[in-house]
Order: sequence, then C-alpha cells, then structure tokens
Amino acid sequence: MKLSKHILLAVAALAIIVSCKTKDEKIETPAKPNTLRNVYEDAFYIGTAINTFQIEETDSVMAKIVGNEFNSITAENIMKSMMIHPERDSFNYELADKFVALGEKYDMFIHGHTLIWHSQLSPWFQTIEDSLEFANATERHVKDIVTHYKGRINSWDVVNEALNEDGTLRKSVFLDKMGEDYLANAFKWAAEIDPKADLYYNDYNMTNADKRKGAIRLVQNILDKGIKVDGIGMQGHWHLDSPSIEDIEQSILDYASLGVKVAITELDVSVLPNPWDLQGAEISQNFENKEGMNPYKEKLPDSIQVKLANRYKDIFSLFLKHKDKISRVTFWGVSDGQSWLNGFPVRGRTNYPLLFDRELKPKAAYDSIIALKQRFDKQQPVK
Repeated sequence: MKLSKHILLAVAALAIIVSCKTKDEKIETPAKPNTLRNVYEDAFYIGTAINTFQIEETDSVMAKIVGNEFNSITAENIMKSMMIHPERDSFNYELADKFVALGEKYDMFIHGHTLIWHSQLSPWFQTIEDSLEFANATERHVKDIVTHYKGRINSWDVVNEALNEDGTLRKSVFLDKMGEDYLANAFKWAAEIDPKADLYYNDYNMTNADKRKGAIRLVQNILDKGIKVDGIGMQGHWHLDSPSIEDIEQSILDYASLGVKVAITELDVSVLPNPWDLQGAEISQNFENKEGMNPYKEKLPDSIQVKLANRYKDIFSLFLKHKDKISRVTFWGVSDGQSWLNGFPVRGRTNYPLLFDRELKPKAAYDSIIALKQRFDKQQPVK
C-alpha cells in the first residue's frame, strides 16, 4: 500500500517540528535535595555515629535523617570489645550485624570502631596474666571480628587512644602485656584478614603539638615495618574557641605528609564552659555540676547559636580547603539530645554540640555549612 503524497509531507513536517523542539528544549535532571550527603558528595564522606536507637530505626524521623543526610556511619558503642566480645569464647554480633546491614541499606561507607582500646574493654582481658596467652587472645579478637565483616566494613579504627598528652605511649594493659609491638601487630593482623579495608589510628587532642608528634612517630614506626596504615583519625571534640583553626590546619598538613588519609572523627562542638583541668576526651574524667557549668538549661540563646554556626562554618571552610587530604568527616551523634556531651565531663548538663536539635530539626549550624559548600562550588572553575 502506497502512502499519499500529502501524508508523507505531513509526517516529514511533524518530524522537523519535533526535532526543533528537542534541540530548543533541554531535558533537565531533577535537582538532588540539599542534604549533607548530596551537597558534600564530591568533597568527602559526611558521617555520623549511631547507637542502638538509630540502628534499629525505632524513630522514623531519626531514621530519615540518618538515611538522607549522611553517607557514612560509625558504630558509637556496639563494636567496642565489652559489647561485641563479652566473654573470651563468645562473640555477640547481633547489633553490629544490624549496624552493617543499615549501612548497606542506605549505600553508605561503613566504619568499624574499634578493634583495640584500653577503655570499655571486656573484663576477661584483664584476667589473663601470661603475656603470650594475652597476645594470642588479642590476635584472635582482631582477626575474628575482621573476618566476620570482611568485605562489608570499609574501614577500621584499629587502635584507639594509645597516646598520652605528651606523645608517649599510654600505659595500657596492651602495652604492659605485649610491649610496643601490640600497635604494629594489630595493624598487621587486620591487614592480613582484610587487605582492602582502610586501617586507621584514632585519637583525641590530635591538634596538640606534643601529641601530634607522638602520633606521627607511632604511625611512621608501623609504616617503617612494612605494615600498612591507611589513615589517621583526628577526633574533633572541640569547643567554640579552641583549638584554633591554625592548629587544626597544621595537624591536617602534618598527618597528610606521612602519605596517609586524614579523617575528622567524633566531631562535635561544645558550647558549655570547660572545667579548667579537663584533658581531652578521657572518659574516666568527671567533674561536679557547679553553678555556671550548665548555663543553658532550657534552650540555647540566639547569640550562642550564631557563634556555633560561625564556628562550624570556619571549621568546614578549612576542611574544604584541604578536601584532597580528608577522607571522611564524622559527627559524634545525630542530634543534641543523643550527644555524650550532655554527661561529659560534667553529669547532668544540657549541651548543644551537633547540627540537629532535640526536636530533630536542623540548626543554624546545619544551614551554615550547607550554604558554605554551595558558595564554594560556585567559586570553583569549570573543568
């Protein structure tokens, strides 16, 4: 059957119109929501520490925040030895398995915290008197946990808080029973089981000059043995006015000079007064709740909200400046109500250190770092 000349002309005309319209109209991809994970996706991972409440997603609003705002998670407590290895011959992976499954559900970078730490240590470790027996038990602890999560955990805090403030090694049960070799051995054991996982040394007060030198010496000694260390975790338990931006920057530069990644871990900014003799994040410390130590019982004044927002903006400006060196920035908790700083170093206080308030609403600090990244992107040259 032949088509008439008029029909052919009409079809041709329609094709030309459609073609022109396609050229003139650009098909726009819907913009991603301005969440932390979307806005910072080309800079570094944005993470949060989560506990049982978030892991089990018992609050739908909280679950939505975790899934939408973050692309990395850290286990706040449930992978510490007293929780995951409570008895010498018994591991408890139930909650940790749920934690990993949650990260997989939301396509997140999953960070394990922590394999070796003197605090929150399973009591049975302390009952082992023989040094060789202790070393064997420690090796089994590391290898069994890493084996269980091989290929599912992206990075580990292999050793946590092994240094004193002067940069010397902390006199822990691991140092006492195994000597300095426990540090290199822990990294070696983890790498043997899962060579693809990134392995970190993590500590607080890492901007202090003496401790910084000690951390560099510790990591360099392990690297010199031919054992891999992929990164250094700088705990960011900071304050409105300390440490200085200059000290934070120098620390990032010094750690990166080792050829390892730098992660900002456990980030929160306390807005409350500090007891004068507080030393970092050593959880054994606690001070009396005296008058003046808890000034914002009901709510945070607008003036302090502004200071907190500006502090976060200054900190993230530095992170963006050095985004080529920073692998991950992790907040130590999701909302103010969850923060450990409500009870440390003074029990019973009301602190406001995070980006979401007690009602799970974003604060001015949240808005400040979203807007900062958007301005940063506009200033970057088009490649």
